[in-house]
Amino acid sequence: MRFAVLLLLAASTSAPLLVQGQQQTSGNNNQQSTQPQAQKGRSPGGDVGSGTGDIGKGAGKGAGQAAEGVGKGAGDLVTLHPVGAAENVGVGAGKGAKDVGVGAGKGTGKVVKGTGRGIGKGVKKIF
Repeated sequence: MRFAVLLLLAASTSAPLLVQGQQQTSGNNNQQSTQPQAQKGRSPGGDVGSGTGDIGKGAGKGAGQAAEGVGKGAGDLVTLHPVGAAENVGVGAGKGAKDVGVGAGKGTGKVVKGTGRGIGKGVKKIF
């Protein structure tokens, strides 16, 4: 019986403190979320890295398209469809070249942009 009374007394005295602590915590969260976050642009090194990734993605996608065309062409050649085989190999090579060109173009643009920004910062520090 004494244990139940002590438990009830402890719960009744600590409950308001817990509620008060929760209210203060939620008030701080609202203040933090209302402050605007400063957006930072990508650094020159980030541009170069992103451009390199685009070049790699284009090369990988192009290689996949070329391999798909060669695989279909080999299947057509085995089934004695030489015209279809040549067509599939040609289509795969064309799609692969397109993907490599797109990736190289996008990636090179980003690399040049990042390199130019990085050189500009260096020149500003010199002068």
